[in-house]
Amino acid sequence: MAGTPAVVMRLVASAFAVAERAGGIARKVMRSGDLGIVEKTGANDLQTLADRLVQKSICASLSQHFPKVTIIGEEDLPAEAVEEELIENGQSEEILQKPCPSEYINIKEEELVVWVDPLDGTKEYTEGLLDHVTVLIGIAYNGKAIAGVINQPFFNYQLGPGATLGRTLWGMLGLGAFGFELKEVEGGKCIITTTRSHSNKLVADCVQAMEPHDVIKVGGAGNKIIQLVEGKASAYVFASPGCKKWDTCAPEAILNAVGGKKLFLHVCPQ
Repeated sequence: MAGTPAVVMRLVASAFAVAERAGGIARKVMRSGDLGIVEKTGANDLQTLADRLVQKSICASLSQHFPKVTIIGEEDLPAEAVEEELIENGQSEEILQKPCPSEYINIKEEELVVWVDPLDGTKEYTEGLLDHVTVLIGIAYNGKAIAGVINQPFFNYQLGPGATLGRTLWGMLGLGAFGFELKEVEGGKCIITTTRSHSNKLVADCVQAMEPHDVIKVGGAGNKIIQLVEGKASAYVFASPGCKKWDTCAPEAILNAVGGKKLFLHVCPQ
């Protein structure tokens, strides 16, 4: 008789199911036509009803089953009761069947941290650039991103009415990444992906220093990492402060799971 899966595997399996529910919430809010937009620090830092509902759903669902895990979400929301319809109790059976990497088998709940970006690419969500939007759930241990789940609520939306929307990608160090086809940029070209709404001279100079064949400007850290793993870009360059751990944890885990790297470059003054 098989034993109970390791805590981290059960957490990833739950995060997968929760991310899929989150994608459904984002689509439902969009269909309603009332996005409930508020500005947090300015026109480029927005929050919508989808941000609020998705964060409540993810945090409440995971807390219910993993009460000792630290869960940190991007949005500063008041403590209040969460509607039952937002709670997800399911788990991905596919993930539960995967073998846990040996170095993570004995991790305890209280040693894990979950970083949540309920709607990565909120500005793009409000502008109808729906393929830029992702839901990010990252799992960290000892300060290192070890697993991540990315849901694309509007994947396939360009196919029009009747298309099946949404997909969920996930990855874990020592296991690999799933839910997409790993590709490299064709012809060995240097194609850079970078920010579409937070650029400045330093970012532009760093991008051009790479002498790219092409530059893809898109929203959302999760979306940019998807550009990398699916062979649409070879590097994501963002030489500026601004990314937080809820932006990077899930994408970094998936990128590292397929052999990619996140690099911090420090330039010393002359």
